[in-house]
Amino acid sequence: MKLNRRDLLAQAGLFAATAKLAPAAARGRNVAGVLTKSDFPIAETQTYLNCAGWHPMSAASAHAVKAYVDFKNTGKIDGKDADGSTPAPELFAHLTRSQEAKEQFAKLINAKPSEVAFVQSTMAGESIVAGGLGLPKAGGNVVTDALHFEGSLYLYRELEKQGVELRIAMPREGRIEMRELEKLVDRKTRLIAVSLVSYVNGFKHDLKALSDLGHAHGAYVYADIIQAAGCIPVDVHGTGVDCAACGSYKWLMGDMGLGFLYVREDLQGKVVKSTQYGWRQFQNFEYHIFPGDPPNASPFTYERLPNAAGHYELGTIANCVTAGLCVSLQNINKMGVENIRAHVKPLTDRLQKEMPSLGYASMTPIESPTPIVTFVVKDPETTIAKLKKANVTAKVVEHQLRISPSIFNDQQDIDKLLNALA
Repeated sequence: MKLNRRDLLAQAGLFAATAKLAPAAARGRNVAGVLTKSDFPIAETQTYLNCAGWHPMSAASAHAVKAYVDFKNTGKIDGKDADGSTPAPELFAHLTRSQEAKEQFAKLINAKPSEVAFVQSTMAGESIVAGGLGLPKAGGNVVTDALHFEGSLYLYRELEKQGVELRIAMPREGRIEMRELEKLVDRKTRLIAVSLVSYVNGFKHDLKALSDLGHAHGAYVYADIIQAAGCIPVDVHGTGVDCAACGSYKWLMGDMGLGFLYVREDLQGKVVKSTQYGWRQFQNFEYHIFPGDPPNASPFTYERLPNAAGHYELGTIANCVTAGLCVSLQNINKMGVENIRAHVKPLTDRLQKEMPSLGYASMTPIESPTPIVTFVVKDPETTIAKLKKANVTAKVVEHQLRISPSIFNDQQDIDKLLNALA
């Protein structure tokens, strides 16, 4: 029995998982229209406030992952043997709805699906952009800031050792001022690379202004959007940013091992060149050397895909992650990022107001529109002990306490944290 795409999805239980999402959402919605604790099992065991570290998975996404794992464990779809004539890549793409996941992500950031490629992680995406621009051989300088991701700062420091001039803007009162970046950008700037939202303290750049600055000097602009996509509005076309990358295990409510790379359509393969090659970049591969093969002067032929995948994707992707991610992205787009942010903002506003009175000075600009707030910790060990005793999870590293609530958190969670630290 040969199964078509809809049969594969339905028998794998993934249509069922999506169908269950709507009533589950209805049971867990509050007046703002966002999901609540009942959709996230982790909320039953702890007060989790570290979504900027990794975001818990919803029950609906976990259901989709399990449907895929069940197939891998048994080789069967809903108790029936899968069609053995379907090539494995095609079968897995159907089971995990990988193309839909890409389309949902493109919708989330206002991009075309053809401008989005699967990558292993945010860092993989940024490295592809740097290499595709010809760094370090292309010369010139790279402008970044000290609130960019630590792995990215490592990337550019290592490129500096190979001949790239590195210029770093320093924060002032938790902000990277545009005037500081303007001092560093000139006609020799090849790339401006920043985190749209800083993982350190939630500071957010004006990406439109940054793109305009770069383009006025002939530079290209890259944004790490892993701490933005899914929790605040992101518009890659509206801001004019050239490239962006995002893993899926934070505000996209997925897991590690899969991310997305956005490259503006007119830059693909021309400005951001292909530097790595793999089977996900082509279609219609044919041999011409075996019995029954169509004749051709070449031993094999293929067609390169005319999109971001055709330039930047390589081999296999994380199928378990894709299965759950398709559901979570669908859910995020249904809810609307504006509603998610509206739900979380009163929580972060309260933290900004009350934490200083407990001796925790804020490191996050008060106007920050993100769900990340960071505070100075005078005694990290004592703070860690207090949070552990109260069964509250937040990030304490060195002398910083980062709190990042999401759609399943509420004022009771903030009460627990504040009471624990009082």
